[in-house]
Amino acid sequence: MPSVMLSAVLEEEPDLYEAFPPHVDPSGITILTDSPPGKKAPLKNFEEIQPLIQQGRKRELKLIIRENSWPINSPVRASLWPALCRQHQHGKSMLDGFYWDMVTQVFGTVELPDKPIMLPPFVEATHCLGYHLTRKGRAVADRVVSVLGYACPDITYSPSLYPITAALLHFMPEEECYHCMASLVASKEKMFITQTKLLNEVTWKTVMQIAKKHAKSAAQHLSRLSGAIGPERIYADWQWWILAALPFPHLVRVLDCFFHEGIKVFYRVALAILILFHKHTTNQNSEWYAEATKNGVDHAIDKFCRNMPVSPTKLLRTAFTIRALSSQYISRVFIKTEMTLKSKQVITGSRLVRSRSSDNLPTSQSQVNIQMMSHTLTIRELFTLWSWLPVRITMYQPVLLYTTEEHGCSLTTFYVRVEHHEPTLLMIKTCNNEVFGAYCSTRWFERNQKDERGNRQAYFGTGETFLFSLYPERAKYPWVGCAADGRSDEKLSHGSELFMAADSKMITIGGGDGQAIWMDENIRYGKTDRCSTFNNPPLCPSGDFEIRVLEVYGFAGA
Repeated sequence: MPSVMLSAVLEEEPDLYEAFPPHVDPSGITILTDSPPGKKAPLKNFEEIQPLIQQGRKRELKLIIRENSWPINSPVRASLWPALCRQHQHGKSMLDGFYWDMVTQVFGTVELPDKPIMLPPFVEATHCLGYHLTRKGRAVADRVVSVLGYACPDITYSPSLYPITAALLHFMPEEECYHCMASLVASKEKMFITQTKLLNEVTWKTVMQIAKKHAKSAAQHLSRLSGAIGPERIYADWQWWILAALPFPHLVRVLDCFFHEGIKVFYRVALAILILFHKHTTNQNSEWYAEATKNGVDHAIDKFCRNMPVSPTKLLRTAFTIRALSSQYISRVFIKTEMTLKSKQVITGSRLVRSRSSDNLPTSQSQVNIQMMSHTLTIRELFTLWSWLPVRITMYQPVLLYTTEEHGCSLTTFYVRVEHHEPTLLMIKTCNNEVFGAYCSTRWFERNQKDERGNRQAYFGTGETFLFSLYPERAKYPWVGCAADGRSDEKLSHGSELFMAADSKMITIGGGDGQAIWMDENIRYGKTDRCSTFNNPPLCPSGDFEIRVLEVYGFAGA
């Protein structure tokens, strides 16, 4: 593997000991160079990249980050990584000094303790990876993770959180690291770090599913080599191939892309590792095939990653040239896997789901408020709806955002009051007293979003969106991608993924061969029909309806 001290190649880069903060020990860090100097265009500096971040030119930014193989000691990351993480910030930015106030609140002092800190229970002790942090650096990582645990009590299981914190600390001071992690944990648009056991399981099952389609030969080869232990056991360790086993220079280049694009980068890199491992174990005389048959394929993949035979650039090129692996496909597989696992937990009476769906009912005050304000919901119907919501949403209290009784019948007012809330619960009561609606997983503001080519998106939303009827029938109609167990994802038609659409003249939920719910700009008339997205019957017998009341609920703190 080409490895050379960079001072001989790129003199403008700082000395190893100057390139990292004092809580990093650079003596064990190897600097890799992918090609002789002069072969490639000069690497971009942060001043050249910053305008792209500020202007939201995400596609250009994505390509630049993928193509610029900054060496491990490049000064660019001290500015680039915090700027990338800030993109995903949810809500107001933290004030200067906020972190140190939190440290004082948790520990009573800002001085680093001499003894090890008791880490939050969501951390896995076996995967508290420090990389090249000094003893003091490890204490700093412990403190950042502990404060995160204090500030984010909803995190119940997040083994990747500690290693990502430690990696960030190689390129920035403690306070900035905390702000980066807080942005990644709270991100709404993209997933970076799973925070429950359920979602952790969903990720490895997602990798297994997409490998079967997009790295088919490698997945079949892995399945054969896994023998009696089975491939599931191998895939369950997928994130540790990247976070624990890859050489640090490879990991840092993966993180360059990850901090901009999210967890889908990890999925692609995991598939690239499988493809490269397959390539190096096809020959039964190879050392890696011998390793797999002698010590097991799980040990062989780990060792293969630790001795990665290709450069960081080649690894990323393999990951990003996997054909037809779209973000939409990954998201679809993820959501379907999540829904399937949740359904199994409910069917088997899992204590976790049962306790959360009963303990996290709306508070008595919320129930009183809804009884006083709602023209569509009785408490019994509220509890029925609550049992249909995604489990994580039941931790929040419902808030009435918009009602035609108080705010008038105007789509403009609807958008002003509702569009920045996610998720929302839309309730319709007709003049014939039918009650039905939809759980809308995505902000209505997305109607204004444009794709990478600058075209306005007609439809938006995710497979968590569902329809329901409360009167006269009581029924839930989930997305067909979750409901059809025997049907493969790739067979779903475009019409099966038309979740939400809106403009200044109308709102639509569900599409394909009909619209499940359509309302006009005056929120007075609507129609309902069977649609491909939810495979629902018309939500009222006549199909056309006149709206007596429209109510929209948000969830405080979601």
